[in-house]
Amino acid sequence: MKLVSYWHDTAPVFSGGAQGPVEGHFDAAIIGGGFTGLAAARQLAKAGAKVAVLEAERVGWGASGRNGGHLNNGLAHSYLSAKAELGKERAIALYRALDDSVDTIEALVAEEGIDCNFRRAGKLKLASKPRHFEAIARNFEAVHAEVDPETALLSTADLKSEIGSPFHGAMLSKKSAMMHMGRYVAGLATAAACHGAVIHENTRVTDRQQAGSRHELATSRGRISADNVLVATGAYTTPDFGYFRRRLISVGSFIIATRPLSDAEITATMPGNRTCVTSMNIGNYFRLSPDRRLIFGGRARFSATSDQRSDAKSGQILQAGLAAIFPQLAKVEIDYCWGGLVDMTKDRFPRAGYHDGVWYAMGYSGHGAQLSTHLGMIMADAMLGREDRNPLKGLEWPSIPGYSGKPWFLPMVGLYYKALDRIQ
Repeated sequence: MKLVSYWHDTAPVFSGGAQGPVEGHFDAAIIGGGFTGLAAARQLAKAGAKVAVLEAERVGWGASGRNGGHLNNGLAHSYLSAKAELGKERAIALYRALDDSVDTIEALVAEEGIDCNFRRAGKLKLASKPRHFEAIARNFEAVHAEVDPETALLSTADLKSEIGSPFHGAMLSKKSAMMHMGRYVAGLATAAACHGAVIHENTRVTDRQQAGSRHELATSRGRISADNVLVATGAYTTPDFGYFRRRLISVGSFIIATRPLSDAEITATMPGNRTCVTSMNIGNYFRLSPDRRLIFGGRARFSATSDQRSDAKSGQILQAGLAAIFPQLAKVEIDYCWGGLVDMTKDRFPRAGYHDGVWYAMGYSGHGAQLSTHLGMIMADAMLGREDRNPLKGLEWPSIPGYSGKPWFLPMVGLYYKALDRIQ
């Protein structure tokens, strides 16, 4: 079993990074070389802006290369709860932004010719308990009537042709998709570089100073200046950006991938070949990979640590979860186990905008794989003075009281959600 991301291990390595010194003045400097930063860089470079991407590791090293490979439309919350908290107009705008995000990726992949196995698969929100189906059905009725008619409510009988495990019905979101995240991020970086973006890998930003409209950025490999700065670091935001650290909770998310499955195993397990997520508070998400592996993930452990030791512990928990849902795969070999950090906000709504001289897009709360490309492009358009399309503009983002970036409370949160799962 490899303790590395399947997406990283099975994708071409980006080879278009800048080889020269980190120096010069740019129209925009982007901190973070994931989907958000690379999409913004591509958009800016296409418009003729001089743009630099500063990535501390390699492109796609963080959440962009450590996720479950889902491009799900819809919200992290139920639509009903989002409407109650945000109001109907904002909830609809945010829901449609997730729809637009999948469309954006599909169009970008086609335009740039990125070979990443993009496919409209549809997503199943699976009811793990009978009472969960009642809540899913109520949410479906509102979603289907008010914002997304391309949805369906499936009964237990309907699911027999979709999944080889006994769930109690599901909501199908037909617009959802999937792709190979490693191939996509390599293709997105290549496209940004081809349009003129300068991408510096292994370049950690160590300090930022601002004088008027000019930013001075010190890095581990040199200094640059820029008229605009976009912070696109998510859960990997460093203490230098304390404003964001006080508002982002980094939570580990862990994933395993089986060996390639046989035709018979796929028929018995995932005949519908969709993206799936269960309805438990500490739930699981899963899909088939392009080479027929079952990619199975979840929180596993409420931890802000993701290293090989932590990932291996979480992988054992996930194997038990896999066996519980799919007993037919209880003894299947696991080829990959990896983890990464998800940037959660307290209310689980993402944030994007401008604060204290810098632009930002982050806090995706588990829905970043689809939304990040879209928001990166929207932030780039804002820097270019184009129409403001930010669906999160004006959404308040209070800091978390007594919190400075180290989520000491995660084990207690995990115990709370485990208790809820037992009684709900």
